[in-house]
Amino acid sequence: MAKFSSPDDIKVIVATDCGSTTTKAILIEYVNGEYRLLSRGEAPTTVEAPFEDVTMGVLNAVAELEELSGRRLLDDKGRFISPANGAIGTDVFISTSSAGGGLQMMVAGVVRSMTAESAERAALGAGAIVMDVIASNDKRLPHQQIERIRHLRPDMILLSGGIDGGTTTHVVEIAELVSAADPRPRLGTGYKLPIIYAGNKDAREPVKEALSDKVDLRVVDNLRPVLERENLGPAREEIHELFMEHVMAQAPGYKKLMSWADAPIMPTPGAVGLIIQTIADIYNIEAVGVDIGGATTDVFSVFRPDTKTPVFNRTVSANLGMSYSISNVFAEATLPMVMRWVPFKMDERDLRNRVKNKMIRPTTIPQSLEELIFEQAIAREALRLAFVQHKNFATVLKGVQQQRTIADAFEQSASGATIVNMMSLNMLIGSGGVLSHAPRRAQSALMMIDSFLPEGVTRLAVDSIFMMPQLGVLTEVQPKAATEVFEKDCLIHLGTCVAPTGTTKKPGPVMKYSIDLPDGSVTGTLNHLEMKLIPLGIQENGLPKVVKATFEPDRNYDLGAGKGAKVERELHGGVVGIILDGRGRPFDLSSLTEDERVKYLRTWMTDLNIYPEIPGK
Repeated sequence: MAKFSSPDDIKVIVATDCGSTTTKAILIEYVNGEYRLLSRGEAPTTVEAPFEDVTMGVLNAVAELEELSGRRLLDDKGRFISPANGAIGTDVFISTSSAGGGLQMMVAGVVRSMTAESAERAALGAGAIVMDVIASNDKRLPHQQIERIRHLRPDMILLSGGIDGGTTTHVVEIAELVSAADPRPRLGTGYKLPIIYAGNKDAREPVKEALSDKVDLRVVDNLRPVLERENLGPAREEIHELFMEHVMAQAPGYKKLMSWADAPIMPTPGAVGLIIQTIADIYNIEAVGVDIGGATTDVFSVFRPDTKTPVFNRTVSANLGMSYSISNVFAEATLPMVMRWVPFKMDERDLRNRVKNKMIRPTTIPQSLEELIFEQAIAREALRLAFVQHKNFATVLKGVQQQRTIADAFEQSASGATIVNMMSLNMLIGSGGVLSHAPRRAQSALMMIDSFLPEGVTRLAVDSIFMMPQLGVLTEVQPKAATEVFEKDCLIHLGTCVAPTGTTKKPGPVMKYSIDLPDGSVTGTLNHLEMKLIPLGIQENGLPKVVKATFEPDRNYDLGAGKGAKVERELHGGVVGIILDGRGRPFDLSSLTEDERVKYLRTWMTDLNIYPEIPGK
C-alpha cells in the first residue's frame, strides 16, 4: 500500500473492526474541508470453521461499503486499490480485532496490591482480558499457582515485581514458579509462550536464567521503578508488539490482514481506550466511557487528580453483560436492586424466567414495552456494578506514604482513595447495544444517569454505531480525521445532566435556575426528588447548541463551588436536552414505600418522556 509523506495527504480511509461475531467496516472521506463518515458495512466474522480466514469477513464488509458508497475499493483479485484516484480506491486501510476471544493475558507480581496491580493496569490499558493475577501474597500455595498457570493457557504473561535497586528474591521466585509450570500458549503449538518482564532491573539476569530456555522472554523497563511512580508505557507497547507478532499471526488469515493494513492491528478495547484518551487530551477534559456488551462491560476513564497529568484507567467486568452474563448481573445485583428501577409490580418467577431466556437466547431483543423496561433495569445494575469495580481499581498508588491532614484522612477513607471524581467529570460516553440502540435516546440518557450518578454539570453522549475502535486506531494514522468523525458522526450528543450533591430529610427546593435559551430565558425552582427536562438541541453542523446558565443551590446542596454557592456554567444541548436531577447524591430510594417508589419512577419517566406509555398502575 502507498505510504504518505504527511497525514494531510490521506483523503480516503477504510477501517474495519473484526469482532467475535461481526466484522464492521467504515468509509471516511475528506469532503468540503472536513473528514466525514460516508458509509458503513458489516458481515459475519469468518475466523472459525468452515472459513477459518478472517479476511473473508473483511472483504464481505468492504464489499457492502462499495455497494452503499458507489466507490470501488477492491480489484478483481480482492486486493485494496491504493492510493485513491477519483471515485476509485482508498489511501489507507486500518483494522482492530477482538476475534478469537481477543487478547487474553495473565499477570504476575510480588505484592497483589502494588506491583501486581500496576501490571494489571498495564495489561488492561493495552486492551487485554486479564484471566488471573498471580502474586506472592495471594494466599494460594505454590502448587495451586502452578496448576492455575498450566490450566489457563494465556496468550502471554506479564511478570513484574520490586522497585529498581530493591530486593530480588521474591520476583525471582515468581519467575521460577512460571518456569515450573512450563506454560503453553492458547493459539499455535510451534512457538514459545511470550513473557514480558517489567520488574526490578537488578533481577533481570536471574529471571532470564529461570525462563529464557522455556519461553519467549522480552525485557522492558520496570513498571514501578520507584514506589511513587508507575511507568506503564514500555510494557503496554511491548504487549501491542507481541499481540501483532504472536497472537494475531497464529489466528487464521491474520498474516494476510496484517500485510494489507497501513498501521499495526490493535486489540479492539485498546483502540476504544485510545480514542477516549485522545478526546480527553484534545479538549482538556475528564471523561468516562463505557462499553456494555453481551458478556462483558468495559469502563474507561481519564481523570486529572493533580490537575496536570491525565491518568487513564480501564477495567473489564468479565461477568457483567446483557446476554451471556445476564444471570450473573441478576445474582450479583440482587432482585430488589433490579426491581427498584421497574415502575410496576412483576411476578418474581416471571422475572427469573425472562432472565434465563435471555441467557440461552442471547440475540433476542425485547418484544414488548414491559420487557424493554425490565431489560433496561438490569442494564442499570450491570453498569452500576461495573463502575463500582472501576472506581475500586482506579486508585492512587498503593504502598506510597502520603502526608495527610486530618481532613485528607477523612476524605480518603470516604472515597477509598479512588481518583474517580464525579464532580469534576466533564463527559460520560455510552456504547454497546443496550445504550446505542435504545428505541429513544432519552432512555440511554436516564440509564447512564441512574447507573453512574453524575454530580454537578456533566455532558452525556452515546456512540451512534460503535465505531470507536476504528477511530481509536485512526488516531495513530490521521488524528484530525479521527477527532472530526468522532465529534460529528460517532457521538450522538444527548445533552447535559445538572445534578446537585447533598440530601435533605424534608421535601423542598434543591436549587433555583436561570437558563438563557436561544428563544428566551427559562427560570424556575427544582425541588427535592424532582426531575425536569428542558429542550436544547443540535446546531445545523451537528454540534450541540451551547447556552449560559446560572444555578443557586439550597444551603444543603453543592454544584461544585461549595454548599449553597452560586454557579454560572455553559450547558451543551443534544437530542434529549438538559436534564435537571433533584434526587440528590448519594441517591437512595430505600426510605420510600413500594407505592411511593413506583409513583416517583412513573413521574420521572413521564417528565423526561422516556417511554410512550408506562404499563401497569
